[in-house]
Amino acid sequence: MRPFRQVSSPVCALPQPNVDTDQLIPARFMKRPRSEGYGSFLLYDTRFDEAGAPRTNPVDDALARGAQVMVARRNFGSGSSREAAVYALVDAGFRCVIAPSFGDIFSGNAVNNGLLPAVVDEACVETLLAADVVSVDLEACRVWAGEAVFAFRIDPVWRVKLLNGWSDIDLTLSHADAIRAFAQADRLRRPWARLDSN
Repeated sequence: MRPFRQVSSPVCALPQPNVDTDQLIPARFMKRPRSEGYGSFLLYDTRFDEAGAPRTNPVDDALARGAQVMVARRNFGSGSSREAAVYALVDAGFRCVIAPSFGDIFSGNAVNNGLLPAVVDEACVETLLAADVVSVDLEACRVWAGEAVFAFRIDPVWRVKLLNGWSDIDLTLSHADAIRAFAQADRLRRPWARLDSN
């Protein structure tokens, strides 16, 4: 996974609350293997009509400008636990979603796929939705839109994982010395608890 430090990007503004995972990627597209990429199905029903003809929409405009940051209102990524919603965002080129709140499972899936779910106060969202370009700094936990600067929140463990590009296994391995020291001390404290390896 690619480490996340900073990104400066045009904004993809999605000014509605409760964007759920079925909106992010409708279930009918999830039969395809991930290797084919899910980016083209991101917010499909927002971007295309029933016949598959493109609608005028802010998502395609933002993607054409190289947007890597999406800004939305509260409860982004609610609904079912489908990880494909995160795949669609990542495969479309997004590195960060900024919103006042996120679905819990969506947030975990996002971090595990290198996508930053940055939580900001509701009052900040209006400024960010109106911005053309934003800069996001995970080390400082700050987002800039012109002269405006806002703090964002993220779980400290998730922050470490994203900064280093770590999976859960990598995070565990970062504590390998402490784990070994504990195991050695535990052998001395409780030798009866260790099975004979012979």
